[in-house]
Amino acid sequence: MEWNESDGVRWLAATLGPAGGGTGRVGFGSRVGGVSEAPYDTLNIGVLTDDADAAVVENRARLAAAVGIDPRKVPIGLQVHKADLAVHDGPQEPSPYAEPGPALEEVDGHVVRGPGLAPLVLTADCLPVALAGPGGVAMLHCGWRGLAAGIVARGALAVEATAAAIGPGIGPCCYEVGPEVLDSFADLGEGIAAGRLLDLPEVARRLLARAGIERVESAGLCTCCEPDLFFSHRRDRGVTGRMGNLAWIDRTG
Repeated sequence: MEWNESDGVRWLAATLGPAGGGTGRVGFGSRVGGVSEAPYDTLNIGVLTDDADAAVVENRARLAAAVGIDPRKVPIGLQVHKADLAVHDGPQEPSPYAEPGPALEEVDGHVVRGPGLAPLVLTADCLPVALAGPGGVAMLHCGWRGLAAGIVARGALAVEATAAAIGPGIGPCCYEVGPEVLDSFADLGEGIAAGRLLDLPEVARRLLARAGIERVESAGLCTCCEPDLFFSHRRDRGVTGRMGNLAWIDRTG
C-alpha cells in the first residue's frame, strides 16, 4: 500500500489484482482533506453524526473526486455490525452517497461484479476489508461482531476471492475487550490476543486464510494511535467522524 494525495485528500491505495474482468483497486480513506470542523475535522464521510450535512456532502464529493470515481456510483448501506451483503448491478437511485436522505438497506458488505461502481464502507476503528477475485470485488465493514458472524467467508465466496487488503483499524495496542469477544474467536488458536487486548487485524487475517485467500496485504496502522490521520470511535469516546473506504474494478488494468 502507498499513500496518495489529491487536492489535499489523503488515502491509502492498494491493488488487489485480477477481478471481474479488470483489476481490483482499493482506496482506504483518512480524515485529511475535507471541510468539516472539529470534532469531525476534516474529511468526515459519515452523515449519521452531528456534523453539518453540507460539509459531509462536500467531503464525499472530494473523496470520490480524489480517487477518480463518480460519487453517484458509490453504493453504501446502513452498517449494523452483521454479516449481510448487498450485490449491486447498477447505481443506487437516488444516490444516498451523493444526496444523503434515502433509506438505506442494512448491510455491512457490498459486492460488484464489474467496472463502473465503487462500493464504500465507513469506519472509525472497525476494519475495512477489500476482496477481489474472478467474481468481482467486495468491500466489507469488519467489526468484531461482523467477523464473528462470518462476513469474511461470505465476501470471499461471493467474489471467489484470491486476494484481500486490510485497511487501517484499531490495533492490538488499543483494543481491550471483554471475555465474550475473546470467546467468539477462541477457535482461531493462540496469538490473537494478549490478555484482553485483541488483535483484530490478525483475526481478519486468519479468517481470510480459512477462506482460502493466501494473498493478503495489511495497512498495519492503528486508527486509535494516529489522531492526525484517522478518526477513532474509542479514542474520541464516540464523538468523531468516519473514514470512507472504497473498492472498485479498473477496466484499464
